[in-house]
Amino acid sequence: MAISSSLYSGISGLNTNGNAMAVIGNNIANTNTIGFKSSRAVFSDLLSASINGSGGASQVGRGTGLSTVDNIFGQGTFESTESNTDLAIEGDGLFVLREPTNATNYYSRAGAFRFDGEGFLVNPEGFRVQGKSFDVSGNLSAGDATDVQVDINAAIPANMTANMTLSTNLDANSTVMTAPFTFDVTDPTSYNYASSTTVYDSLGNTHMLTTYFSKVTPIAPADHTWEYNVVDESNNLVATDILNFDAVGEQDPATGTVAIAGLNWGGGTALQDIDLTLDTTQYANDSQVLSQDQDGYGPGNLMKISIDETGTVTANYSNGERIKISRIVLAKFANFGGLVKQGQNLFSATDAAGPPRTGMPGPELGNLFTNALEQSTVDLAAEFVKMITTQRGFQANSRVITTTDEMLGELINLKR
Repeated sequence: MAISSSLYSGISGLNTNGNAMAVIGNNIANTNTIGFKSSRAVFSDLLSASINGSGGASQVGRGTGLSTVDNIFGQGTFESTESNTDLAIEGDGLFVLREPTNATNYYSRAGAFRFDGEGFLVNPEGFRVQGKSFDVSGNLSAGDATDVQVDINAAIPANMTANMTLSTNLDANSTVMTAPFTFDVTDPTSYNYASSTTVYDSLGNTHMLTTYFSKVTPIAPADHTWEYNVVDESNNLVATDILNFDAVGEQDPATGTVAIAGLNWGGGTALQDIDLTLDTTQYANDSQVLSQDQDGYGPGNLMKISIDETGTVTANYSNGERIKISRIVLAKFANFGGLVKQGQNLFSATDAAGPPRTGMPGPELGNLFTNALEQSTVDLAAEFVKMITTQRGFQANSRVITTTDEMLGELINLKR
């Protein structure tokens, strides 16, 4: 009977509006949840019944049902924090995380990370952040993303100097040494300028190499010629060569490199070879060192770990060295609505979401911001409006049931 079918239409309205209220309540409960994406309930009508009347065939609805609960992946606002391991994403990307015990990927917008006791970058629940690791040469590995981990309990060993570079200007107005010329480290009149550089041996001890520059009689076809002599801290001559310059003070690129071989510092250190490169000019300015560099360093202890806007995790050591450890990856889906919430601010992928596009932070996948967290996208004002309309819908459907009950009562009273 049509009158009784309205009871079921009213019940479907109660159930659907009840579920909608649950969605609203969950949104409001997560107003302050980091990286939370609000949801919405979408209703749909149920299959209609066909009836025949004098005007032909018609349809009568049978109520409503919950079609789907959509996750709204809008951009949340940022809040500044004091932790440099807090990260926020501007864009569509998601952080990739894994449980320590399996290789299943989970995805999240909540970037409240920290390093655990084993040096893994984790979220508060212990899921490990994924990233591409750097090799010893500072290049990103070509393999899949792995757990981001820093060895927090180990110091880095010393690195023996193997390359040294000096960038200097040699005064064009310097006096030319009288021929025949012989360099003598103890005779200040046998050189025009000197520069010292600290180098490291195999144990991390520091030593001094001094380069002495002497302007000598030009060696054709050069317009100007300088002899340079490299002396160790015991005044032993370890290398010598010449620099040629043209008429405008530019160095002949065929000169300026020399190999220093077999340095023996003693104390159980290894023999040391250093390739010295001189990048010099000869202008009418005072002789001076513009820059000097060498690739050695002493041993160091871990001081802090930093993460920059590119997602690069860097270990900073007490000896001044900064070693890149890993670069955090982000993931993007064609259909974010196909992701399934797993609790703990995590999503899991499904076939409906499509395969993830995983890569480095940037314009496509999203930009990272450090010392920041993304706030919940819940709009309280909008949720309260939805709460009012849902409550009215629930009340109206309850009136359908009570009214239908009264109509059935009138029908039963016809028997009296």
